[in-house]
Amino acid sequence: MSLPNEWSLVSLNEVAAPEKGAIRRGPFGGSIKKEIFVADGYKVYEQQNAIESNFEIGHYFIDEQKFQDMEGFSVKANDLIISCAGTIGRIAIVPSDARPGIINQALMRIRPNTSVIMPRYLKWFLESPIAKRDIFGQVAGTALKNLAAISEIKKSQIPLPPLEEQRRIAAILDKADEVRRKRKQAIALTEELLKSAFLKIVGSKNPDYHQWKEVVLAELALPVKGSMRTGPFGSTLLHSEFVDEGIAVLGIDNAVQNRFAWGERRFITSEKYKSLKRYTIKPGDVIITIMGTTGRSAVVPEDIPTAINTKHLAAITLDNSKALPEYVSNAIHQDPFVLHQIALRNRGAIMAGLNLGIIKELKVRLPPLDQQVIYSKVIKQIRQKQEKLERAANDTNNLFNSLLQKAFRGEL
Repeated sequence: MSLPNEWSLVSLNEVAAPEKGAIRRGPFGGSIKKEIFVADGYKVYEQQNAIESNFEIGHYFIDEQKFQDMEGFSVKANDLIISCAGTIGRIAIVPSDARPGIINQALMRIRPNTSVIMPRYLKWFLESPIAKRDIFGQVAGTALKNLAAISEIKKSQIPLPPLEEQRRIAAILDKADEVRRKRKQAIALTEELLKSAFLKIVGSKNPDYHQWKEVVLAELALPVKGSMRTGPFGSTLLHSEFVDEGIAVLGIDNAVQNRFAWGERRFITSEKYKSLKRYTIKPGDVIITIMGTTGRSAVVPEDIPTAINTKHLAAITLDNSKALPEYVSNAIHQDPFVLHQIALRNRGAIMAGLNLGIIKELKVRLPPLDQQVIYSKVIKQIRQKQEKLERAANDTNNLFNSLLQKAFRGEL
């Protein structure tokens, strides 16, 4: 790695505090059993504290005697805690007002030597693509699966500029991250607007909601054969028959976000499609996940190319003189009246799931068509705003990742 003259390349162990156990994993699971917990006392920090960078959450505590026995796992202000199980590699800096406590077995602690390295500089480095690759062994585009042994982590190389340069780099990255967080908050706000619009216009907060007629979904489908259908089962469509281009095949990933999105692209040949035409998806169809993550739904866009659905999806072609797709799709995954029916159907089942029979019999409280039109227009406006924000957020993330790479090459 080529670095500016005043920088040096050092091991993580060299920038750790000069004390035993400055870099260490939490205690073995057997050291912290539920029977040792008390109502109040010294806090036991968990991986969620690192994932959410929130030191207030959590409700496990130990008494003073146990804390003294395990003081080697204690946390202090400016320590870095890193999640080591489940969601791996999330990092948080212990604030000065954090409650005294210890880390559990799902965390790693790094205690930096603050006379050599700034905690925020170290955190940003550990979150950079370089560190994720070299320290955590992450392959681009994949999730972290395992943390390396502590002995190997200690040997990891870190580019170390003078403290003043560290402050400058950390400040730039802090500001860029603030922009990223604001983008995320704006997107989260649009999600809340979508929920609010449903409730107020066609949901339970509409004053006429309880007067609307209860109708089963089968009555809202177009009165033609196959207007409610699932995809081909068994040997009718094999995974080995997918090709690189041709007729699109829709699956769970296209509806799992409760809006249509292109995920993994799957195709079949035009020849294969001839035998599966009855499974064709049409613009405006409502697709519902019935396997895996069940009960998610989306409206198929107008510009959909010729496509069919897999057995993991149910599809409804609606009679638009009775119900509009945006209303039906959102009622399926938002209306408590519908969700309660699904929960009752699944009660006692070994695995939660849906089938076409259940979907046909689900009841909705059907708003007047003009109310559904208003709702559809509002949803379209919010979605357009959301998509614009998501594009901006994606650009911001790309810029931030570029800054991270440049920062630790001395190019900022």
